[in-house]
Amino acid sequence: MTRDTLIVPVQAVEGVSRSSRDDLLAVEEPLEIRLNGSPISVTMRTPGDDLDLAVGFLLTEGIIEDYSQILSIRHTDAVRTSRQAKNSVDVCLRPDVEFDSACLARNFYATSSCGVCGKASIEAIEAKPRRRLGKTGPIFQTRIVHRLPEVLRESQRVFERTGGLHAAALFSVDGEMLALREDIGRHNAVDKLIGCGVAGGGFPFGDSLVLVSGRAGFELVQKAAMAGIPILAAIGAPSSLAVEAALRFRMTLLGFVRGSRFNSYSESWRIQ
Repeated sequence: MTRDTLIVPVQAVEGVSRSSRDDLLAVEEPLEIRLNGSPISVTMRTPGDDLDLAVGFLLTEGIIEDYSQILSIRHTDAVRTSRQAKNSVDVCLRPDVEFDSACLARNFYATSSCGVCGKASIEAIEAKPRRRLGKTGPIFQTRIVHRLPEVLRESQRVFERTGGLHAAALFSVDGEMLALREDIGRHNAVDKLIGCGVAGGGFPFGDSLVLVSGRAGFELVQKAAMAGIPILAAIGAPSSLAVEAALRFRMTLLGFVRGSRFNSYSESWRIQ
């Protein structure tokens, strides 16, 4: 069984008073993703939903288009280091699947806070979505968008206990939460969510909205675009590059989705 939390002893200080107590932390461990037996990435993540993470990573990196291209996917034996276990997932693709080896040009390591650090060149940062978003649906009502952060917050199981995880959730136009994934890295949470949808037979990505618990960086816009998700909403602020990418991909980008307000930075016609 995977462990997503860890109890540690701490000295709690309040004013001039000190007390000893236990604190619950979100676990952070490395995951090695292997493709056809060769390592392609190590990412720092919260254990759990590792297979979804690998599938989502391959799709958002442009290596696969759908789950049918995967011949097999499994955990491999953990490799022990001096401090912790490094887990590994091996994905074997069908022999007829072709992919650009430049997609794999990485420095082999990504921290939990960054989905694109480790790329070997500026050109390798931007993937090309295979599905170009058009000028048709979905249309989300403003009142629906306003209540999504509360639904997300109430569903964050590990965050509720640790306060240390990001979350990404997929919503239908009527506000139903289709799936949620948590991780110490915001890009991992999105990859897990997308991988879950791809592996589970296909969520209606093209008619959905993805809400993330933190800020909206370029890499999250790109991942949503690669999955064909037309609306990305964030509790926090977007970056300038995120807005540029959303405009280029014809994606609706919402920021500061809190309480009864939000900003729409692109393709605002999808919100009425």
